[in-house]
Amino acid sequence: MLLANKTAIVTGSANGIGEAVAHLFSTHGARLLLLDRDEARNAAVASAIAVERGRAIPIALDLRNRPAIDAAVERGVGEFGAIDILINNAGIYPRQDFMSMTEQQWDEMQDINLKSMFHLTQAVLPGMLSRGAGKIVNISSVTFHLGMASLAHYIASKGGVIGLTRALARELGPHNVYVNCVTPGAILVEAEKAVVTDEQVRAWVDQQSLKRRILPLDIARVCLFLSCELSDGMTGQTLNVDGGWVMY
Repeated sequence: MLLANKTAIVTGSANGIGEAVAHLFSTHGARLLLLDRDEARNAAVASAIAVERGRAIPIALDLRNRPAIDAAVERGVGEFGAIDILINNAGIYPRQDFMSMTEQQWDEMQDINLKSMFHLTQAVLPGMLSRGAGKIVNISSVTFHLGMASLAHYIASKGGVIGLTRALARELGPHNVYVNCVTPGAILVEAEKAVVTDEQVRAWVDQQSLKRRILPLDIARVCLFLSCELSDGMTGQTLNVDGGWVMY
């Protein structure tokens, strides 16, 4: 097992990519702290992991609430001894034309998609730095490379994630803390279902070399790689998992 005796925090764990990461990490021996604002669905994920004989603590919280984040990390350390891995996955995806976008909509997007990573990373770093070890994986989006209409606030937040990843990798590398990023392609997660049509998804898939929709498990497998010793030669990198949509 690649993550035996490791503890991972996964945000946005109640569905989609986060749920897939939680299940895959559990099968590889990780203990889990699951953070999501959907209390019922998050608890269901933890229960399913328990049935699979894994260990997962579900915590319902708003990732804009720094005291709640600090308390969650403290609980994880108390239960499991340390936080070894952080998967910054939580995000929202409301589409909005730029000229009708409100400041509140802009701020909410940055707070949840980007600022939450600032809070979570600051909360787990003291333990990682004291042990001289840690793996952090941030989830961005292929839209940063492509540019798309009605997503200025979303793409700005996801570009910030890539910038944060690179800056932290430079700063934390000497302390043996790895920071990498994953950019998913045309994957239809819960946050997108209300605003993206099947026709739009088919159009995106047609632009990909593999001609198929990317699955949450595809992203989870790359997160697993970046969270274990197999990726010990990498930091500050952004891996496109997009079926060959963006190539460079």
